[in-house]
Amino acid sequence: MKLANPAPLGLAAFAFTTWMLSMHNAGWFNGDAVPLVLALAYVYGGTAQVIAGLLEFPRGNTFGLVAFTSYGAFWWSFALFIQFFANQVPASFIGWYLFIWGFFTLYMWVAAFRANRALQLVFLALWITFFLLAFGIWFNPILSKAGGYAGLVTAMLAFYLSAAEVINEAYDKTILPIGSYQNIA
Repeated sequence: MKLANPAPLGLAAFAFTTWMLSMHNAGWFNGDAVPLVLALAYVYGGTAQVIAGLLEFPRGNTFGLVAFTSYGAFWWSFALFIQFFANQVPASFIGWYLFIWGFFTLYMWVAAFRANRALQLVFLALWITFFLLAFGIWFNPILSKAGGYAGLVTAMLAFYLSAAEVINEAYDKTILPIGSYQNIA
């Protein structure tokens, strides 16, 4: 029995939610846009990614399980924090929240070296995004805006990989290249 690939779902959920929040972080929209980001974070970014992560388990994909369930939990924690607790936490501590997510993403990027090039680029752009957002809180708000733009790049890369996995499987050939990993050892 062939199991469906849950990664395109997780990637699309991640990409869509990241794009919406990053437009706000880049300064394209003000705080009035945040409630829609929160709704999306609960339902698509959070829940759909957790489902995708859990569906990676029977496929034996530890990386997919850890990545999708972790970032799904990120979206839930982010939405709950913004909705209920944002005014109660010092900004410097929020910087640590983003920095630790950046650190987690950095080691997931290292693990992605065993995957296709498109996935490597998603994780590269994402750890840069988290660090820029953290440094923006700690040092200079212009870095937060740069983090918003890095998030937009991250979202585009994740959308591309999601589309490539769906389209390539549907046509049973490479339509959108992802830079398949070549083991040269």
